[in-house]
This record gives sequence, structure tokens and C-alpha cells, in this order.
Amino acid sequence: MAEQFRGIPLWRCEGHMKKEILFSGIILLAAAGIVQAQQEPDLEYKPPLPKPAYESGKGPRVAIDEAHHNYHTATGRYKPFAEFLRRDGYRVAGLGQPLSSDSLNGVDVLVIANALNERNVEDWSLPTPSAFTTDEIAAVRAWVEKGGALFLIVDHMPFPGAAGDLARAFGVEFSNGFAVAKPTGLPATFTFGQGAGLRESAITRGCEGQENVTEVKTFVGSAFKVPQDATPVLVFSVNYLSLKPAKAWQFAAATPKESLEGWCQGAVMKVGNGRVAVFGEAAMFSAQLAGPGKQKVGMNAPEAKQNHQLLANVLHWLTRAPGMPD
Repeated sequence: MAEQFRGIPLWRCEGHMKKEILFSGIILLAAAGIVQAQQEPDLEYKPPLPKPAYESGKGPRVAIDEAHHNYHTATGRYKPFAEFLRRDGYRVAGLGQPLSSDSLNGVDVLVIANALNERNVEDWSLPTPSAFTTDEIAAVRAWVEKGGALFLIVDHMPFPGAAGDLARAFGVEFSNGFAVAKPTGLPATFTFGQGAGLRESAITRGCEGQENVTEVKTFVGSAFKVPQDATPVLVFSVNYLSLKPAKAWQFAAATPKESLEGWCQGAVMKVGNGRVAVFGEAAMFSAQLAGPGKQKVGMNAPEAKQNHQLLANVLHWLTRAPGMPD
């Protein structure tokens, strides 16, 4: 997420007998414990990687989008992301050009993390227009159908609005809000359960059955619906809501909300000859130090011990790495 939680609940019950959980008035950023603090990548974070998928510098080419006011880039907040992929053998670089058949030529995996329309770079309020032109969306769709792999990462509002048109090109519909648990308002922990939580899939099994993922931590983010042919990975239960404020982080009792039961925060799908992975939260794949206390947020967080393995498994599935289940 773009601003970090300190674990202070966003919610409280009102009324002696009320069962519905409501917001009480406007929840200010300081009162909610949301820190609009400077973030920096944790460059010392180097998770275990016993067996790289590819020989160093000879793996598939990964391009991280940097042409759409992206909040996360290969040399910025997603530098630990990029470095982890390089350790796994991938060739990683930023892509600063508009998306087209020419700019995507030779790219194996396109990573788009938290793109924004210029209108929302300094103003995280509605409206949240598309970060991508219709020509760019058509180019990405055609590239995937021919065998490309798209890794689309979309955090909380306003990022779902910016990525909405691109996501819809693949049958994915985002809620342009904040995915939070009720009644605490805390981020999510996904484990195996009855329908919701972490779903059994190639992404959770990993290469040769030696890279199992049994728990994933996310840090607010957003939620989305997927087409029938998609494979859900992270699924919300009835205990989650999407809060849809007119401006990011400004909530009131009247803030629109919708149930996220059955919605996803992670899913993968095959499209033509290519593959697509969509995840509704960006910090889960970062390693950041937030605020004056240098709080660890992302893969480096103590409670997110398996997030780096999830990232590896997603890339292995997208690139059909040796030993990775289909």
C-alpha cells in the first residue's frame, strides 16, 4: 500500500445492540494511524533463494513499467523486487516507453505496478481516469495473446481506477477502493480455508513441490472479480469490505462500501498463448522501510515470511520455469 498502517483499528461499533460495523465521523489520518510517511526500499533485504530458476543473467527478460507515473519502479520502491528477480536469473530493467508492439518486442514479462493517470499524481481523489491509452491496452492484449506474460499489480484507490480499463481487457473488474477486514480495519492474512483465503494452485505449490506457500500477508490494497476461466489465488471471505472514498484515506460513516465475499486479491489466467497474473496489493511484493521508525513493510515484514516465495512462484508460472506446474 502507498501509506502504511500502524495497526490501529479503522473501525468501532456504534450503538448498544448494533451488529453492523460503521465508521464514526471522518477518520483523520493521524487518528487512524495511517502514515503518509516517506518510504524507502530496504536494500539489505535478501530472502533465501536456494535454487535459482535460471542461470544468472540468462533468464527471461522482465520489463517493469516506468512510463505511467508508476508509484513502484525498478530503481525506486520496487528495487528489492527487481533485485530478487535478478537473483533468480531474470534479466530485469525498467521500461520508460509507451506500451506498443515495438516497446514490448523481446519482453517476456511486463510488470505494471501502481500506474497512475497524470491527473492523480498529486491528487488522489475522484475521478481516477485510465493510465493507459486505448492503443496501449490493445497492444498489451495482442502481445499477451501471442505469448507475452503480464504481471499487473494494483493497490488501493486511486490505482484501480487507473488500471481499470486495462484490467477489463482481460475480463477483470476492480473495486476502486480499500480492501479491509471488519471490524478491525487491519490488512489481510491469507491461509488455506473453506473456499476463501489461500487457494490451492500451481502458484501455491511451486516448482517441483519444494516451494509451497501456505500463508500470505497483504497490506490493505484492493479487490477484483475474475472471469470464470481464471484461477483464484487469494480470495476474500465475508469478513472483508471495499471502502470507496472520494479521496484516498478520507473516510466517513457515509463512505460507500461493498462486500468482498468471493472477490480476489490475487489470480492468474491463461489468455491465448500468453499468461496474466493480477494482484490487488503492491506492498506484499515490496520490501520497504516506512516512517521515522523504519517499520518493515512488505516481504521484509516479520509476518510475511512466505511472500517472497509467492513472488517467485508467480514469475515461475508466468515464464513456464522448469519444474513449475502448469
